[in-house]
Amino acid sequence: MIGSLWALIWNGYREARRNRVTVVVAAFALVLLFSTQLAMEVTVMTFDRVNTDVGLGSMSLMLVFLAIFLSSALVPREIERRTIFMVVSKPISRGLYLVGRLGGNMLTLAILTVVMSLVFAAELVLLRSPVTQPIIAAIIALYFELLVLSCLGFFFSSFSGQTVAAVVVSGLFFAGHLSGDIYRHASRSDVQLVQWVGKAIYYALPNLDRLDLKVQAAYASPVAWSDLGASIVYALAYSIALMIGTVVIFERRDFR
Repeated sequence: MIGSLWALIWNGYREARRNRVTVVVAAFALVLLFSTQLAMEVTVMTFDRVNTDVGLGSMSLMLVFLAIFLSSALVPREIERRTIFMVVSKPISRGLYLVGRLGGNMLTLAILTVVMSLVFAAELVLLRSPVTQPIIAAIIALYFELLVLSCLGFFFSSFSGQTVAAVVVSGLFFAGHLSGDIYRHASRSDVQLVQWVGKAIYYALPNLDRLDLKVQAAYASPVAWSDLGASIVYALAYSIALMIGTVVIFERRDFR
């Protein structure tokens, strides 16, 4: 079982690599180079803050887009090409297939996150800017945000097409960062029904705002490891719940 799972993970990684995902790293390096020159021209006292904000923001935007694209496209593409029959016809359960594909997706994102982080750290060192604890915490939190988005992509692509899944997950990405605002506005309402609906939406949506530490990194505000750990546990619990639902739906799907 472990051998089959690793084979699925490695195959998923190679499939993602065929999509030229390494271009993302080159694009990130170019964005960093351009933003650094712009920050040096525009800012003086706040150079480190602007540089950190732009670097982490660019990394987040590129990796989020890639996570949504890969997770939303993988299963529908294999169903469309009929290559999924080569996998599920073997003594491999559909649940193991999904976990393996998710593992391959996360392996790809992990490698890209590490490479982009090293590029960003090298830029900071060359510019004599500190690589602070909040920056490291923000990158770790970003990876678990990518995990939640990838699980959302697998969930919706398990019963819909690639385009629909990508659009819905993109919407949930923005909604997840606004979930706290939804809760606060609903709590201030005088109508109890609005309060209940707002709180229900808040708990149903992925709270991605707690995994966004770019502001703390930009202002070099220390992030408690216990708080980061709690956010990671939340992301893992939400992702596991999504994947359980994905497996249940996918087990009942007819590919004909």
